[in-house]
Amino acid sequence: MATYVLIPGAGSDSSYWQFVAPLLRAAGHDVVTPDLPCDDDSAGLAEYTDVVVDAIGDRTGLILVAQSMAGFTAPLVCERVPVSLMVLVAAMVPVPGEAPGDWWANTGQRAARRAQDVADGRDPDAEFDPVAVFLHDVPPELIPAVMADGARKQSETPFHAPWPLPVWPDVPTRFLLCRQDRMFPAEFQRRVVRDRLGVTPDEMDSGHLPALAHPAELVERLERYRVGLGL
Repeated sequence: MATYVLIPGAGSDSSYWQFVAPLLRAAGHDVVTPDLPCDDDSAGLAEYTDVVVDAIGDRTGLILVAQSMAGFTAPLVCERVPVSLMVLVAAMVPVPGEAPGDWWANTGQRAARRAQDVADGRDPDAEFDPVAVFLHDVPPELIPAVMADGARKQSETPFHAPWPLPVWPDVPTRFLLCRQDRMFPAEFQRRVVRDRLGVTPDEMDSGHLPALAHPAELVERLERYRVGLGL
């Protein structure tokens, strides 16, 4: 049995994992789904890390799964507790000293997203629509319930401080890229992951939020990683 620690992205909480966590528990694993203090203006990445570490407690056999912005938090957790595997899902990959707020310009994300919108026939100057950007491949019958949960306010505080690690943690790391991601387009992510982690990402068909759109496949991928490392 492993302990899966599922860390949500910006402006999200444990409800993001509502379809994934039951599948992992049904497979016999312990699952931890911490709610980060994303709407607390006094909380930065250090406080996010504290929340995750506190939620883990004395559990062992840890597999961290980091969605999107949690790519900044999960490596910090690895410095605090023994982690067997870290899986980055449609995630931001930081470099030492980089503030999350600088990541967008440093990686060229905005230009990449705009170019992908144009290539796909979407208006790059259209008003932001969370359904079009994040939920376009979620089963239509689930969208009302997902939207009813609502997004939490995301404080700007964690975007300002430099990422404190001098190097990427010495922990087995896998990156799962989502080919239909409209926030972090696939070709953009391939480049960023190659340049910053020095690896070729694995890929699945999904938009930015695979835990909502394709939970069974996401769990299958996570379990494949676990078994591949003999965990």
